[in-house]
Amino acid sequence: MTDTPREDTPVDDMLDTSETVNTGAAKDADAHFEVLDRLMKENEELKDRALRIAAEMENLRRRTARDVQDAKSYAVTNFARDMLSVSDNLRRAIEAVSAEAKAAADSTLKALTEGVEMTERGMLSTLERHGVKKLAPEGEKFDPNFHQAMFEIPNPEVPANTVVQVVQPGYSIGERVLRPAMVGVSTGGPKQAAANDAKPEPGPISEEAEKDA
Repeated sequence: MTDTPREDTPVDDMLDTSETVNTGAAKDADAHFEVLDRLMKENEELKDRALRIAAEMENLRRRTARDVQDAKSYAVTNFARDMLSVSDNLRRAIEAVSAEAKAAADSTLKALTEGVEMTERGMLSTLERHGVKKLAPEGEKFDPNFHQAMFEIPNPEVPANTVVQVVQPGYSIGERVLRPAMVGVSTGGPKQAAANDAKPEPGPISEEAEKDA
């Protein structure tokens, strides 16, 4: 049974009770709003944290994939660099026999020469299968990233900074230089309209270059 205000209840007491109820309801609403606001902020923080973690994991996945690919591509770098000296010696042996000597050679010398040439081709082919490529840049523009200038050759008939002589071929593996090509660079001709127009400075002469000289 619902209580009804007694007729003798003062009006002021009724108003005070109503205000108390309203104040309590307002406080409860404020408390609920604060809780809701705090939960929403915590939710945003958790979402941001989750997004950052997801981004970090994606970056880690990409770095790992790149490292694995680099490991596959460049695992033979040191071995390939060591094999280049063997290839150089094979080339020196081939060039030591002049064309006249080859033409006048007996079957034994011819077979030996052909065997050395086949060995050199086989080695270069094997290296190429593992990503090693020969750099023979004669006629190309000098690129300090792949070439090492050993001397300059005045030649007004070709653009300046052009590789006009290859002293020793270079090699690359993937996108990296395994050994720069040692070259002679032209001077005196018209400038090539391209980057790296600066006059190349002769690089240091390696032990292999001194042996070739």
